[in-house]
Amino acid sequence: MARILTITLNPALDLNAELPGLEPGRVNRTSATRLEPAGKGINAGRVLARLGHQVTVSGLLGEANAAPFERLFADEALSDSFVRVPGQNRINIKIAEHGGRVTDVNGPGFSAPADALSRLEFRLAPLLADQDVVLIAGSLPADLPASAVARLVTLVRRAGKPVWLDASAEALDAGLSAGPDAVKPNLDELSVWAGTALTTLDQVAEAAGRMRAGGVDQVIVSLGADGVLWFGPEGCYRSTPPPVTVVSTVCAGDSLLAGLLHGQLKTDAAATARARLAFATALSAECVQHAGVADPAAPDFTTLLDHTRVQPWPDDNNNGEMPL
Repeated sequence: MARILTITLNPALDLNAELPGLEPGRVNRTSATRLEPAGKGINAGRVLARLGHQVTVSGLLGEANAAPFERLFADEALSDSFVRVPGQNRINIKIAEHGGRVTDVNGPGFSAPADALSRLEFRLAPLLADQDVVLIAGSLPADLPASAVARLVTLVRRAGKPVWLDASAEALDAGLSAGPDAVKPNLDELSVWAGTALTTLDQVAEAAGRMRAGGVDQVIVSLGADGVLWFGPEGCYRSTPPPVTVVSTVCAGDSLLAGLLHGQLKTDAAATARARLAFATALSAECVQHAGVADPAAPDFTTLLDHTRVQPWPDDNNNGEMPL
């Protein structure tokens, strides 16, 4: 399998709480609670390792509460190349109601020291030669400018390696300026980038087209329950996930991205854009049925894949003016 490096600049300990319904101002009892190390690159790396890839995780990690991350990396066979910095990784609270609504309460986390980026670049430089692809994903810690993302994308490109980006707001703008190979905004993130609310598929396609015109090979737009729009050199496809009972949408986008990267790295006949998108969408659908990242070995995964639909977009059955 492939060698993959993921970069997470602002990891978190996610406190996932499940309950029937949140009643603000009242005492709420959870049906399940779990505290888990997280961060977009870490989440995607876990799924990729479960798919058989050799995954190295890197980025910045607060040394004050690094131990849970170190245990996770060991348990999930992730090679740890994080740069430790002073301070505590943020603690995020994810409240998942049984109807599928998720409320996020995100903590501030550590402030990146002035030398953090240069230390990380020094750590990454010797690793890049051995990687097949690099994923930069997630938010920025305090005091780390958005230009850091552009520097990291440029570092990877100069090493001659493909780089995928999952970022938002200023970090997305900065990363795009350096020319990543693929980006994965969700609908809200793409709307912010476009400067206006995107309410139809045609509007999403127009914004994604502008991203691709800037040199991005693939644009993957996640639409939540409405599926995914994928734009790339093989055309445009829309996937529709199978109906599932949603427990938590946390990690669904990271699992989707891991599935697409997995498909991208395959060399057999099943590696078409359509097959890659179907696999990734089914993986995301598996993820939302429980807390945590997707499980490719789940007993119902084959059924989910069989019931995932992928069609060229637009076609006679896809109305681009349909509201999202």
